[in-house]
Amino acid sequence: MSPVQIIAIVLGVGVTLVAVSLFVRTIVGFVAKFRLGQPATGRTDEPGARTLTLLREFLAHNRMARKPMVAVAHWFVMLGFLLLTTTLATAYGQLFNPHFALPLIGHWPPYIWLAELFGWGTLIGIIALIVLRQRLHPRTHDRESRFWGSTFWQAYVVEFVILGVGLCIVALRGLEYALGKATGAEWADFVHFPTTGWIGNFFDGMSEGALETTIVLVALVKILISMGWMITIAVTPTMGVAWHRFLAFFNIWFKRHPDGRTSLGELQPIAVGGEPVDFENIEELDEDAALGVGKIEDFTWKGLLDFSTCTECGRCQEQCPAWNTDKPLSPKMMVMNLRNHHHAKAPWLMASEEARDAAGDGTAEAPAAGVTGDGSAAARHGIPLSAVLEAQRELVGATEGDPTIPTGGAVIDPDVLWSCTTCGACVEQCPVDIEHVDMIVDLRRYQTLIESAFPSELGGLFKNLENKQNPWGMSARARMDWAKDLPFEVKVAGADVEDLDEVDYLFWVGCAGAYEDRAKKTTRAVAELLNTAGVSFAVLGDGETCTGDPARRAGNEFLFQMLAQQNVEVLNEVNATKIVVTCAHCFNTIKNEYPQLGGKYQVVHHTQLLNRLVREKKLTPVARPEEADTTGVASTAETVTYHDPCYLGRHNGVYSPPRELLGALPGVEMREMPRSKEKSFCCGAGGARMWMEEKLGNRINVNRTEEALATGADRIAIGCPFCRVMLSDGLTEKQSEGAREEVEVVDVAQMLLAAVRRGGGGTEAEPEVAAPNV
Repeated sequence: MSPVQIIAIVLGVGVTLVAVSLFVRTIVGFVAKFRLGQPATGRTDEPGARTLTLLREFLAHNRMARKPMVAVAHWFVMLGFLLLTTTLATAYGQLFNPHFALPLIGHWPPYIWLAELFGWGTLIGIIALIVLRQRLHPRTHDRESRFWGSTFWQAYVVEFVILGVGLCIVALRGLEYALGKATGAEWADFVHFPTTGWIGNFFDGMSEGALETTIVLVALVKILISMGWMITIAVTPTMGVAWHRFLAFFNIWFKRHPDGRTSLGELQPIAVGGEPVDFENIEELDEDAALGVGKIEDFTWKGLLDFSTCTECGRCQEQCPAWNTDKPLSPKMMVMNLRNHHHAKAPWLMASEEARDAAGDGTAEAPAAGVTGDGSAAARHGIPLSAVLEAQRELVGATEGDPTIPTGGAVIDPDVLWSCTTCGACVEQCPVDIEHVDMIVDLRRYQTLIESAFPSELGGLFKNLENKQNPWGMSARARMDWAKDLPFEVKVAGADVEDLDEVDYLFWVGCAGAYEDRAKKTTRAVAELLNTAGVSFAVLGDGETCTGDPARRAGNEFLFQMLAQQNVEVLNEVNATKIVVTCAHCFNTIKNEYPQLGGKYQVVHHTQLLNRLVREKKLTPVARPEEADTTGVASTAETVTYHDPCYLGRHNGVYSPPRELLGALPGVEMREMPRSKEKSFCCGAGGARMWMEEKLGNRINVNRTEEALATGADRIAIGCPFCRVMLSDGLTEKQSEGAREEVEVVDVAQMLLAAVRRGGGGTEAEPEVAAPNV
């Protein structure tokens, strides 16, 4: 054994022992830190389905596929990382014997072909990802870069490691071929080195000893790079760009829905100790029970796992409507801040009560001992000073400097928290299934219910919902005003219809559909179309109240429970089974959240039902919908662009029915916006933002309106009254700046009604009514 080999063995084995010990210690630390979180129920049911979901997302890369080129490159790098661990084992063997090959498979052609495929695939893939990161670097794209705010040195380390290991793999293959030729080995041929044999030709003329020494040195470099990476991530547990390689498997397996659906739709109820809070017996809760999240340890263990799994790819940031309109919310950086805070505070949380008492209680009101000095009091009890200081920080509050990357004060700035529209773009785009919306709403819950720290505008919303059961604060007697002058009777459950088994559907009108003048047109259009199609329906009239969606997403779970329980009782009392709704928010709440309270119904959106009626020939659009807005003003418009409501599209996966319905209208040409379907841009009304003034950055609705206008379409079709209000207001603003006056915002149902009316059905056009300022 040569001196070079001896030195290489000592270095390789020594570094490996250090790396493995540190790595194992960090893994144990991860488990301990995640256990600091609250219980998360329903995360281990249907293990078979969960495993299939994991395999699908891992092997098929279906979540990554939203960026096809990135997905292909990442797929080779990811699988290469796993499959090429065998080449690392070979490298260890080569330290002792340069001729070493793995037993049984070392010279087996199928294994060799696979190793060479993924060797080159990993190398080319990482080069592609490096180029991509540099092309999208913030130095040239500023905030438009999805990597803005990511930790670049960590990404560079990972890229260097993969690039270095990939180069070592192909170099070693070439050297093995050259050594085989030099010794006359029978396996030194094209079959065993189909893509790397040519590299071996560069080493022709070298002696056997020189080739052996070179193999030992390159193998050592490969080992040092790999173990250096392991040491780096072991001492940097917040290095998400590296740790997601391990944690993503668990995060995907433990996602909310075993079948692989994104964690959107229903919000999870407030839980204490893993059990949903019973609001009828709220007084039985402990005084210190957290309603929502007020401290990092109030998150569930799944939430803490989410934070550490973030790979900082910025896909969520790239799609976030708040970030795209210059607001301080970046879902990525929010998760990064929470991750860093969790790991920094963990030593304090894991310390014994005696150690905490000796070091201080970790609150701002009673500073910990040693904080103003050298931290020796804390250190003597095994608590780093940084952990004591971190324990004193508020989770939500004023921050110093840039609120996206706080350098002092609280962890999360209130402007970050309240900028969210809960549109779900972040959750939809995340390749490792982080549940951002749940985090934000849980933080809002604590601020609203415990701290009473919420935007002032929400005070009026809560008051109206509590006193009048609708966001506008209008009288329940006005809920049926929309039905005045219709040429047919609109039946009211409990008055005209005792049991809803007597009709096909309960028509849930919604607060906007009953009170907001623009939305009333949609309500009337749907009622007329159902009547024309021979579909019987009834409404609740003044027995209907707000579903509670804005209250819940603003964090007021008490108010949501009150409204929702009242509605469920009414719906069950009239024996509601099938419900059609025009509001995407009502649709989501009744369909996905009322089952949490015992209300299980078949809920359809009006675009789904109307599309089915058209397919079944119960409604026949026979002419171009020239009077879609029922204003009596004829239009020659034929081009339409459709805006996907977030709570219909991303939250519930309803994309095709509205488009099919528009496509069935004669003379209509569809023009998609660049951001559509899963990547659709929010109107700005979700997450109770409908009731809050937009004071930061640019207006989300104007941004979306500009995109719609850029298509050149004459109509912006919508399927939600919230979207109609926001886009109509955005259109008014743009038209005041010179945009085309003939463009209009209309509901899909109104366009269908106009097309059906031209065939002889329906009623006369109604006059335009001025809309209130919402």
